[in-house]
Amino acid sequence: MTQPPAPNADARRAPKLLERVHRAARLRHFSPRTESAYVQWIRRFILFHDKRHPNEMGAEEVVAFLSDLAVRGEIGTSTQNQALSALVFLYREILGRELEGLDRAVRARRTRPLPVVLSREEVRTLLAAVDGRHRLIATLLYGGGLRLLECLRLRIKDVDLDRRQLIVREGKGARDRRCPLPSSQRDRIERHLIRIREIHERDRAAGIGVRLPNSLRRKYPSATYEWAWYWLFPAARPTADRKTGEVFRHHLHETATQRAVRRATVRARIPKRVSCHTLRHSFATHLLEDGSDIRTVQQLLGHRDVRTTMIYTHVVDRGPLGVTSPADRL
Repeated sequence: MTQPPAPNADARRAPKLLERVHRAARLRHFSPRTESAYVQWIRRFILFHDKRHPNEMGAEEVVAFLSDLAVRGEIGTSTQNQALSALVFLYREILGRELEGLDRAVRARRTRPLPVVLSREEVRTLLAAVDGRHRLIATLLYGGGLRLLECLRLRIKDVDLDRRQLIVREGKGARDRRCPLPSSQRDRIERHLIRIREIHERDRAAGIGVRLPNSLRRKYPSATYEWAWYWLFPAARPTADRKTGEVFRHHLHETATQRAVRRATVRARIPKRVSCHTLRHSFATHLLEDGSDIRTVQQLLGHRDVRTTMIYTHVVDRGPLGVTSPADRL
């Protein structure tokens, strides 16, 4: 009598804990960065407790881990909150347990440093020092108040030259918004689009598409090759998917622009700690200096709470909180 074939080893093996975390995060449409951060915190939690399985631990071990992050790790409040969210997600959504008494953890000290802001002359000097295509990216960061990834994820259909606006899709907090497109950059963008169109035509002829959000590829399979869905800032080379082997063109990686801005800061001899996000801070501050309403600036930045936007009133060019020093009236 013939024996039935042995079941496939992959089918027999139950998914590991971190695999379950990945799957649960994707089912809930977490951003790739949030998914990665949660997995890293869960891994750190397990290593902190000598690789014990979370099923064998509970609130006491979570409190010990969070307290160690605050005391020995000297992390900030937002970082500790992210670690807490990751562990609550693990126990609630993966292990089906509610944790009680987490408020006993030592809380990280809340700090809120003032943002680094460039003067208009410093912005002008910095942008002139940025090389290649990164100059256009940096200009849009300053001219539209975009976060770096929001800019790099722009697609052709999100650029409206006639209305002078950029449309940010699913920005931070999964919110869409409209941002100003500098009129001074119209000619540069049009020249840029001509070059990108040539890359798109070569990709399309080679059967190379772009990643589409959520389930759009199943609904509109041909959209991956359409010009409207192509990246405004595509990567230099296409890459293959690790699982399927299918070749896609991703958007430009953020580290390339970050390095370009750091090099430009050195060349421009700006004595400040400048990053790509500094251009967004400068956008908000300069709008307030020009008399823009705080609510308008809040909407342009995509802040949920106006109190987040209020921090820029501390760094306008009239001194802290926009006041004039009495010494200037002597």
